[in-house]
Amino acid sequence: MASPATLLVSVRHQAGALRTLQAAAGPHPPRSPPQPSHTQTFSASRSGTAWHSLGEEVDVSKPGGAQKLEEDRKAPGKSPKEGEESGDLSPLSPGKPRPERLAQPGLARRETLREMALRSKMSRLVEATSQLVQVEQTLLLPLLQQHPLPLHPKDSIEFRNICSHMALQREGQQFERDLHEAHQCLKTIIEKLIRSLAVFPSDSYIPVRSALREILQNLLAM
Repeated sequence: MASPATLLVSVRHQAGALRTLQAAAGPHPPRSPPQPSHTQTFSASRSGTAWHSLGEEVDVSKPGGAQKLEEDRKAPGKSPKEGEESGDLSPLSPGKPRPERLAQPGLARRETLREMALRSKMSRLVEATSQLVQVEQTLLLPLLQQHPLPLHPKDSIEFRNICSHMALQREGQQFERDLHEAHQCLKTIIEKLIRSLAVFPSDSYIPVRSALREILQNLLAM
């Protein structure tokens, strides 16, 4: 049977794992610098030319060009010339995908779904760990002061070690394996606590067990 000091040791390791998980769940650095957009690329290739309306250009390097630009800006109701550079500057039609979005649509979709699944699983793990630490400190610790319970602090130590190893990976297959192992380890910790509460001599354990079951359900939610 475990004393309150044993529970505090377990909570300390779980709290350390929680801090590691919160850091690992932060935004990842970009893998490559962002590519210039279609409009930016086109504008860069037209350096030295002033664009003052859609489809119309004035070369300020020629005599009178700057004056014509200023006059055109002041002229009310002036409409852009039709047909000039329309193929490059005209916006895409509504619902028409951009060319870069057409490249390997299946691959991009699979990567997006995979990243969403990992982010959701990590989020559930962080939330469940935070809730478990709170329940142990506020509900379970007072019960241990009245009646000792069988606890397993080694599981919490293993959980912290898995989270620390996972934080070093950040991505890839090893990261996914560590994330799965962390889920299983936390699941084991909660299930053992629920079974331990079954030997409590009074009904005061019911709120704790109910809270633990809710945490477990949220952790395993798909």
